[in-house]
Amino acid sequence: MLDERARLLLKTLIERYIADGQPVGSRTLSRASGLELSAATIRNVMSDLEGLGLIVSPHTSAGRVPTARGYRLFVDTMLTARQPEVQAPMLPAEPPRKVIAQAAHLLSDLSHFVGVVLAPRRSSVFRHIEFVRLSEKRLLLIIVTPDGDVQNRVLLTDTDYQPGELIEATNYLNAHYSGMTIEHVRARLKTEVEQLRSEVASLMQAAVQAGTEAMSQAQSEVVISGERNLLSVSDFSSDMDQLRRAFDLFEQKAQLIRLLDMSSQAQGVRIFIGGESQAVPFEELSVVSAPYAVDGQVVGTLGVIGPTRMPYDRMIQIVDITSRLVGNALSQGKS
Repeated sequence: MLDERARLLLKTLIERYIADGQPVGSRTLSRASGLELSAATIRNVMSDLEGLGLIVSPHTSAGRVPTARGYRLFVDTMLTARQPEVQAPMLPAEPPRKVIAQAAHLLSDLSHFVGVVLAPRRSSVFRHIEFVRLSEKRLLLIIVTPDGDVQNRVLLTDTDYQPGELIEATNYLNAHYSGMTIEHVRARLKTEVEQLRSEVASLMQAAVQAGTEAMSQAQSEVVISGERNLLSVSDFSSDMDQLRRAFDLFEQKAQLIRLLDMSSQAQGVRIFIGGESQAVPFEELSVVSAPYAVDGQVVGTLGVIGPTRMPYDRMIQIVDITSRLVGNALSQGKS
């Protein structure tokens, strides 16, 4: 699509913009590229690149800045491999939750942006279930997993259950279903519900439904670290609307989980450029992510979220190294 001269000028423009954060003019390009070209020739090439949607000229400046499409071409075809320059400390073999939290902090500290880690999916098996009456027709469901994780859900019921009925349902579930997955409990209840009193049966079915939702959310836990780093990024600090949208993304988390899930389906580092697709609908943000594996099996994903104007080569190194460290720490923790 581009000849060698246009590729070099585009690469130089993007590198200068990433480094300085200022629109790049023809004179700067002429000096930085090392090409002996007239300003008029460079302006003509810039006009062609703008026509292809790779760069754009902001209203406030005569210089140009990259578009999402320009960044995509840059990261896919123009990034040059460098000698590893990221020195990351080893992650000790500790419980998975602690490893995940440390990894998120490490990503944030190394990148100076936001570190995100999608934790390994946990088993939906429960060890203990308990009902606590909060008020009339309002119960608290407590689910404890074999590894000690606790999930709570408030149940709004049609019936005002009495303490004796709650104890009966608790004892029945723990005696007959402890150690099974919530899905298995749901299937078993369908065949056994006729043997139970209707009040207790409906309570158990409500508990299983709430338990399914609780365990599903627990399976997709995302840990975020370093959101405040974006306050010092000029791309955001000068525009509160952009900053608010970024923090909304971190708060909702569901979109982040979908994005990181997409990353787990590919090998190696993936880069999502803001604004180029629905994967990252915010033009101001980009995500560099990679899956991590335990014993050769991908169990989660991690990454760095920062401004579209980020040093992608360094972020790739940070994410790649951290994914290996997390995999090693989790593998050692199992042994």
